[in-house]
Amino acid sequence: MANPLRKIIESDRGTLKRLSRTADQVMAYEDEIAALSDADLQAKTLYFREQLANGKTLDDILPEAFAVVREAAKRVLGLFPFKVQIMGSLVLHGGNIAEMRTGEGKTLTATMAVYLNALPAKGVHVVTVNEYLSERDGEEMGELYKWLGLTVGINVSEMGPEEKREAYNADITYSTNSEIGFDFLRDNMVARKEDRVQRPLNFALVDEVDSILIDEARTPLIISGAPAQENKQLFYKADKFVKKLVEEEDYTVDLETKTVNLTDEGIDKGEQEFNLPNLYEQGNSALTHHIDQALRANYTMLNNKDYVVRDGEVVLVDAFSGRIQEGRRFSDGLHQALEAKEKVQVQEDNRAMASITYQNLFRRYNKLSGMTGTAQTEAEEFREIYNMEVITIPTNRPIQRVDDPDLLYPNLHSKFDAVVELVDELHQKGQPILIGTVAVETSEYLANLLNQRNIPHNVLNAKNHAKEAEIIANAGQKGAVTIATNMAGRGTDIKLGPGVKEIGGLAVIGTERHESRRIDNQLRGRAGRQGDPGYSQFFLSLEDDLMLRFGGERLKNMMEQMNIQEEDAVIKNRLITRSVESAQRRVEGNNYDSRKNVLQYDDVMSQQRETFYGNRNQLIDEEDSLEDVILPMVERTIDRVVENNTIGKDNEWDLYALNDFARSVLVPQDTVQVSDLRDKNRDELKDYLYGRAKDVYQEKHDQLSDNEQFLQFTRVVVLRVVDNYWTEHMENMNQLRDSIQLRGYGQLNPLIEYQEEGYRMFEEMIASIEYDSTRLFMKSEIRQNLRSE
Repeated sequence: MANPLRKIIESDRGTLKRLSRTADQVMAYEDEIAALSDADLQAKTLYFREQLANGKTLDDILPEAFAVVREAAKRVLGLFPFKVQIMGSLVLHGGNIAEMRTGEGKTLTATMAVYLNALPAKGVHVVTVNEYLSERDGEEMGELYKWLGLTVGINVSEMGPEEKREAYNADITYSTNSEIGFDFLRDNMVARKEDRVQRPLNFALVDEVDSILIDEARTPLIISGAPAQENKQLFYKADKFVKKLVEEEDYTVDLETKTVNLTDEGIDKGEQEFNLPNLYEQGNSALTHHIDQALRANYTMLNNKDYVVRDGEVVLVDAFSGRIQEGRRFSDGLHQALEAKEKVQVQEDNRAMASITYQNLFRRYNKLSGMTGTAQTEAEEFREIYNMEVITIPTNRPIQRVDDPDLLYPNLHSKFDAVVELVDELHQKGQPILIGTVAVETSEYLANLLNQRNIPHNVLNAKNHAKEAEIIANAGQKGAVTIATNMAGRGTDIKLGPGVKEIGGLAVIGTERHESRRIDNQLRGRAGRQGDPGYSQFFLSLEDDLMLRFGGERLKNMMEQMNIQEEDAVIKNRLITRSVESAQRRVEGNNYDSRKNVLQYDDVMSQQRETFYGNRNQLIDEEDSLEDVILPMVERTIDRVVENNTIGKDNEWDLYALNDFARSVLVPQDTVQVSDLRDKNRDELKDYLYGRAKDVYQEKHDQLSDNEQFLQFTRVVVLRVVDNYWTEHMENMNQLRDSIQLRGYGQLNPLIEYQEEGYRMFEEMIASIEYDSTRLFMKSEIRQNLRSE
């Protein structure tokens, strides 16, 4: 039987050989390009653009274009890309993911692919995880691109529409994933095409691609409008009730999936508390939803880990980076449940007016690529969801870092004592130390322990990330001790200070394994960059979150079998590392399933969004007349109403209802009678009503002799209806999604039910939009001083 692992390894080898051959072609231009004057080198951009205009492809000009960027980088930045960086850039140009170790110069690697793909002038988006990196990379690398004659834009949140439009119209635009997403949604809400800021999405190169396309994939971007009406007291009542409950007796917590369910005793207590005969009766769905969210808030969400309370507000903490997430709120009442739990003001939940997931946003690009130090563990997900291969690029110099096996302690107390002992020992000889923690709480606890030992240190967590880049950049200086939550400082290099290499380089200490192996690898990869020496060691305990959720019992039994009972006993064994990695694989599998599930449901919304935005954009882009939009709407509305009122035999038709419809929707009140509708068959009725409607349309057109004003009038009428119904439809789809899971108990597939029900609701929404647009258009009074807001 063929070995699948061998197949993968051999396929990787083949890919690297191909990349190496193309990189050699690029390097063959080295002397020729180096001999050019600055002016001749800069003139190459215009030359390449002419070549493309004459039918050449990007692949045809690639070797020479890459060579031009290498030489320009040497002259402008003082940096000359290595062969492995050329190979990384080839992967990016191919629409795949280059996995390159920390410190291998990913920012410089990107320049060649970015330059080449910017030549057709359709726009290249370089996407970073935060605005600091967008501005830093946009300014530093922007010098190179501008020197070569390309335009560069930096898009940040505080910009106005005009500045944003200018940034997006540049050849190369630096921005964050969230800002691109919100700009996309806002562009699909404008009333005039001049108000759009983005061009069609062409090519995105995503830095820290795993963070953006995997870690953030479950969080949809939402633009909110008017607050939804809800009973705030219900949040406090539900919170008060769940706080009285006893674990195992009234509710159970599944740590693996982080779900909480009431037991039969808990349900009985709920019925007594709220004086109800049956808690799960149809009319009590709002209450049970509030109870479910209060249970989640109280028994699965931890203060100082999942969120912090700051200035009387509950602020989210990113589980992967440990950063504060400004302006983000949990949806579906969970955030309000947390506010009730922490006894702060419960804020109103706003209605969603537009939303999209990062998965569906980035799949809209013609070409998508990315780079990171850690993607191989999620290769399957990148392939299945984004159609991107992960290709690991070899390091420029061999890795010198020493990675010691994990150390396992019986409890948290003994683990942290051991961490502090090692920190003290390394600090004595001046070795810089980076300590990674999973939670804010842990970083503060460790800081106290270090204070007791008088070890000076910096803390970088969700409460203190304003100086993040500065702290991280100095973390490699002699004697520096830095405590950081997870991936704080991603994208910032830790350069070693003078004399640090001689004492072993940067030492990385992990105080807990994260649920994702990638995050551990990110932390570990902070040390040993570019062939520098380095050291990494993870400390675990049986009381760690990951251990409690997976495999803690098995390891406890193993410790008992090995007769280890002492408080400060430690096991140092590769078996533990393997056991923990197996637990991490299970969590990664669960998270992948969860993201895939989110995507399958969002794909239903995505198809609807595509159709809806397409129709809406047609309304906005039309420059001549909307007659081809409004009259077919009127005709379809008439067809539906006639069909609904002409069921059965002729004498059973409801001509009075048809007359009411004509008078209230189509024509002036007194100009149609039931007698006008008699003695006509179904098609004749449709033709008669449509003919009358066209007369009214023509009258309105004649009233506004200025075509531009009539166009504006029609557009404003329809857009008002369209946007109201879309907001309502999104709310209905969210409610459907929450309730559809219950159909699984009836042996039905919830996803198929959601697709079918969602399609029916979308069709109903379109029918309602057309009916209301017809009514509003036909019954609106036109004034000559019409002005569009």
